[in-house]
Amino acid sequence: MSIERETPLVGLDHEELVVRKGRRTGLYTIVAVHSTALGPSLGGCRLWRYADPAAATRDAMRLSRAMTYKAAAAGLSLGGGKGVICAEPGDAPAGKRRREMLLDFADTVNVLEGRYVTAEDVGTSSRDMSLIAKETKWVSGLSRRLGGSGDPSPFTALGVESAIRACCQRRFGSRELDGRSVAVVGLGHVGSQLARRLSRAGARVIAGDINPDRRSVVEELPRASWADPSTALLAEVDVLAPCALGSAIDEVTVRKVRSQVVCGAANNQLSHEGLAHDLQARGILFAPDYIANAGGLINISIELEGYDPKVARQRVAGIEQTMGQILDEAEAAGITPLAAANEHALRRLAAAAGAPR
Repeated sequence: MSIERETPLVGLDHEELVVRKGRRTGLYTIVAVHSTALGPSLGGCRLWRYADPAAATRDAMRLSRAMTYKAAAAGLSLGGGKGVICAEPGDAPAGKRRREMLLDFADTVNVLEGRYVTAEDVGTSSRDMSLIAKETKWVSGLSRRLGGSGDPSPFTALGVESAIRACCQRRFGSRELDGRSVAVVGLGHVGSQLARRLSRAGARVIAGDINPDRRSVVEELPRASWADPSTALLAEVDVLAPCALGSAIDEVTVRKVRSQVVCGAANNQLSHEGLAHDLQARGILFAPDYIANAGGLINISIELEGYDPKVARQRVAGIEQTMGQILDEAEAAGITPLAAANEHALRRLAAAAGAPR
């Protein structure tokens, strides 16, 4: 029987948790604010079908904590938060009902009076943010037409590619992707962008998704092949890139992964952080997901300053240097890269609070 090994990322340490029943739909909308030590908390609005509001609340709290660490490690003047619209099992909201869900969520954002700024996430889009912006001013990720940064997924994909290059440099002695093999599990907005970028860089891509319609992404790429997600997850490749929902690597799959590197876009790729030790024991380099997938957040942070896509691309590409620094710190301290990333983020948070570390 495995015992979950806890880390500083586990525990109830949030500043605020707002759970409200929407006046239009009767559905629960949730905002978890983990930290505002470095600035207002920023995190996407996830519209998802949950078994119950308690499950949705747990997800919001878990994801908001990761956002705190992501922003801190990326050097941003932002805290960590997350929003959730708790749709019912089997619900596929559209039209007026979807609009009302989003407006109910905007009401919840307003309760926090700027301590939380929302953006798009799984199940929402920049178009949804434009609608939310009609009811609250604390929203980012707006469309280019409205002066925002638009879809953040290309920047998230750029950041993951940059992180993969840093990992390849460490594991194989070269940052070049030409000739490397990469399994991309999940071909949503970010995964499909990443698959295209990797293919253009010369990598051989194995890709899978639970939605068979996304096979068309693979068919348009050279050196790419389709596999069901479970096969892609366990493929013998240089790099495994989990890009769907979290917990792709659990107590079972951690013993079966056959890649040299795990570096992807999904949040919380490990079902618990102790699995980072198990991967390292097997000689597999695990890139902390909140370092690798920070590109979208970095892009949105620039929107808050006054958006410049050239500046955004330059800063997102800097994830390669950040990941390299994390890997250096891990090697020097004899710890996992995930532990090094946590320490890296905690130092910045402690400095912001005026506490020595």
